[in-house]
Amino acid sequence: MALLYPTLYRRRITDVTVEDLRALGAQGILLDVDNTLTTHDAPDLTEEVKAWLETMKTAGFSMIIVSNNKAVRVAPFAEKIGLPFHALAHKPLATGFLAAAEQLGIPSSACVAIGDQIFTDILGANLSEMPCILLEPIQPEVEQKFIVFKRKIERVLLNTRRQRKKKEADYGG
Repeated sequence: MALLYPTLYRRRITDVTVEDLRALGAQGILLDVDNTLTTHDAPDLTEEVKAWLETMKTAGFSMIIVSNNKAVRVAPFAEKIGLPFHALAHKPLATGFLAAAEQLGIPSSACVAIGDQIFTDILGANLSEMPCILLEPIQPEVEQKFIVFKRKIERVLLNTRRQRKKKEADYGG
């Protein structure tokens, strides 16, 4: 079951701090797109997320987008924000995470994965032996029935007493 739990919880990407990442030993950050950096299929970022990305770049972190989406979705988005990407990552398989770390030229042990889904982002990071941060989805999915189903199972996992306590501690109250 430990494979299904994050190293750290945060509400939004903008709640992840340089200190959080340094405490996890990060040199590289693997970022999910949909419901992590922006809403599903949205082509742009908010100003707050753009500022967060700039803060992380200034702090010296290398970043890459790791997505299960096709390059036709990910490439224009990644180009717009100036990040490399690894599309069709086949999350939760470790191969996409490890390939992204290699693309950054950073050992996978020095990377942190950030995403909003337990069964793709968190499981894949844990299988890759990377620390990981679970975010709350930016907005609930209603059209993608499989994701809606997975969210119901995620709620059960996240509502165990131990995880509720960890989440509350990580959220600061």
